[in-house]
Amino acid sequence: MEILRVENLSKTYGRDENTVSALDNVNLSVNKGEFVAIIGPSGSGKSTLLHILGGVDNPTSGKVYLNDVDVYAQSAEQLAIFRRRQVGLIYQFYNLIPILNVVENITLPVLLDGWQVNQDRLDKLLAELNLENRREYLPNQLSGGQQQRVSIGRALMHAPAVVLADEPTGNLDSQNSQHIVELLKHSNREYNQTLLVITHDENIAIQADRVISLSDGHVTKDEVIRR
Repeated sequence: MEILRVENLSKTYGRDENTVSALDNVNLSVNKGEFVAIIGPSGSGKSTLLHILGGVDNPTSGKVYLNDVDVYAQSAEQLAIFRRRQVGLIYQFYNLIPILNVVENITLPVLLDGWQVNQDRLDKLLAELNLENRREYLPNQLSGGQQQRVSIGRALMHAPAVVLADEPTGNLDSQNSQHIVELLKHSNREYNQTLLVITHDENIAIQADRVISLSDGHVTKDEVIRR
């Protein structure tokens, strides 16, 4: 079942002779529960695509549909709610709030909505992320791998429709990198969580169900990984 659809998506920056095309007429569709890796050289449009899918950066033209909702037809207020409830974003640099502890960082999207924290879901996430003994720790008291696990917990806490990860292992060593990938694969299998990951790491890409290649703002290849 389709969960995400992109139609004729374009994004340009600058004006006149300084115009740069980051995305040019991109079309793609993602089914619920798919694990999709997005690869390509620097400047190919990968991060721009991810930010537009996540409601962070407006497209110049084209459409993004999530669960058949036209994402950019919403008001600014609706779009902010959409980002919190429907999208889990995981960044390379973690983006944790330094004055909040592990539990507070993970539950922040829920609290911003004024919702009650699902304690069972929180406890399960902390166990899966191996952070039960770090509940009260601040980000500066954690290793890089632990900080990335907190950012994954924050992305999953709201049970979003889709999780978008931008180079989630870019700052980690190989052992921590594989641990993060295993956590993402676990959420993909356990919760049928739709997952899109930008990566330069071929070892991550080949673990996905599908690999989409970008170059100069175009989709150049879209292939299913056969196992």
